[in-house]
Order: sequence, then C-alpha cells, then structure tokens
Amino acid sequence: MDFQKLTDAVVAGKMEDAVAASKEALEAGLTPQSIISDYLIKGMEIIGARFGEGKAFVPNLLMSARAMKGCLDLLKPMLAGDTSISCGKVVIGTVKGDLHDIGKNLVASMLEGSGFEVVNLGINVDADKFVAAVKEQQPQILCLSALLTTTMNYMKDVIEAVKNSGLRETLKIMVGGAPLNAAFAAQVGADAYTADANECVQVAKSLLGK
Repeated sequence: MDFQKLTDAVVAGKMEDAVAASKEALEAGLTPQSIISDYLIKGMEIIGARFGEGKAFVPNLLMSARAMKGCLDLLKPMLAGDTSISCGKVVIGTVKGDLHDIGKNLVASMLEGSGFEVVNLGINVDADKFVAAVKEQQPQILCLSALLTTTMNYMKDVIEAVKNSGLRETLKIMVGGAPLNAAFAAQVGADAYTADANECVQVAKSLLGK
C-alpha cells in the first residue's frame, strides 16, 4: 500500500493532512518505524533538496518541519523505547550574549524532522550550561549558533570548556550562523560549519556515518 500522500503532505507543509495520513497508514497496518523512514523522512529530504535548489524557502522548511513534528508526536509513543529510529542525539543552543532564535530553531526542527533527537537549550547559553547539557544528555553532536560578530568568538570559549571537561572526544561540534564560515569553524576547533538548516542535516548525518 502506497502512502505517497503522506510524503506529499510533509512536502506541502500541511500538518493536519500529514497527521491524518499517518493515522490511516497505522490503521492499514504500517509500523510507526516504516511510516517515519519510508514516508516522513522522504518528505523532509524532498523539501530540503528543493530548498537547496532555490525552489523552496525558509517558511516552506518551517511548515514541513512542523508537519513532520506533528506526525512524530503521534508516532513516537508507539515506538516504546525503540532507539533504532533515532539518527542520534543533538544538543543545540545560541551562545552567550546572542538572543537570535529563528535560525537555530529552524535547524533544530529540520534535525528533529530528519530523525534526530534534539535538546534545544535556547538562547544566551553560557559555556557551563553547554558542558552540563553534554554531560547529562550525552549527545553525539553539539551545535552552536551565533548571529553576531560580537558573540561568535564565544564559541571558542564553549569548545575550550568542553575540552577541559574531558568530553571533547565523545562528540562532534558543529557551528553555524550568518557571520561564520568554514575557516572560522576550523579556527575555533569545531568539526564542521554549515550555512543553512538543510546542509546542517546532511553534514550531521555524514559526521555520524549515516
């Protein structure tokens, strides 16, 4: 049985339609695992590719991520601790002194929509809070965001703090935000820089060998 309309609903960003189609798929005997991997993630990949080609824009990504999240909210309780569905765990936050939220939240939504478990620490997060979250959550990836040239250098402090806590070897660190580039990421000791939310998902998967 083909539930192409489920993929289409995610691509179109229609949450109600996507959730309704997910319920139909469950009633037809599809497993939550197959609904997520065969239809939902496919939808996010399609909208991500369109975004990369300039055929879709940030509002489209946000709506698709919202549709995906609505379906995940329905399906996740049925997975009953099935960790195989998760691509990995990500801790994400905007660094100290920076109150920008939209870009980071888009990245978080896209990661979640693509199968990652995401812990969003919010804005104005200091190094101690990042380290505490890494200790507690044990993520595979730490994402740092900054939108200001005045705050981006604080990323180095965060990465140093992670190193000093002995946790640097346990995870990959990704950085992003308008004033950053790959050279800056290398300079502060990050594993990767990504320019947008769609690229972030692809790079996160490749860092974890997915």
